[in-house]
Amino acid sequence: MNKLLKLKHLYNLSLIEDSYFEGFSASDENYNIPGGFKELENMVLNCHLCNLSKSRNKVVFGEGNLHSKIMFIGEAPGREEDLQGRVFVGRSGELLTKMIENVLNMKREEIYITNIVKCRPPQNRDPEIEEVESCKPYLLKQIEIINPRVIVPLGRIAFKYLLNNETPITKARGNLYSFKGIKVIPTFHPSFLLRNPSKKKEVFIDLKFIKEFL
Repeated sequence: MNKLLKLKHLYNLSLIEDSYFEGFSASDENYNIPGGFKELENMVLNCHLCNLSKSRNKVVFGEGNLHSKIMFIGEAPGREEDLQGRVFVGRSGELLTKMIENVLNMKREEIYITNIVKCRPPQNRDPEIEEVESCKPYLLKQIEIINPRVIVPLGRIAFKYLLNNETPITKARGNLYSFKGIKVIPTFHPSFLLRNPSKKKEVFIDLKFIKEFL
């Protein structure tokens, strides 16, 4: 990261990182959730902290209910997401929507959904550590504002970088973890399920566990 990007990164951190380690509180009287969230979104839409900004079409910030009890976190935008600027569209998005509606018995709009990084890595490769570190303050602020009861990392990349945990997703899925006082229950990514339909049963079990927990 060159000196200019480092300065931009430090500036962004100074704007949005004040309360990361003080615990989350969505009821803070001094925190205007709509204004704060819109300000954060505008910052992300204009972000150029890493090289992904050079190849992206659109930033994919995330979408859903800002008061949701559940927050899904994926890996990174894919081709369709990059073109539309929306999270989880295309076949993976359709499957995720069905999972939410048929197992959690909720509408997709009731849940907040985002990714570890907000711009598409070229050829859908895994995001690199510098890209994750540049984007992570944005994710942390999203979590702080939404303050869900449960975070659901979708797939190994989301689980690995959220919790700094190298446990394979095949072993981590369905287990209960914690992130800054919020319960975390990882499961498989919808794109993995499209390639491995036999694993849908395990995700069904994971989502039933999440539903019972709530």
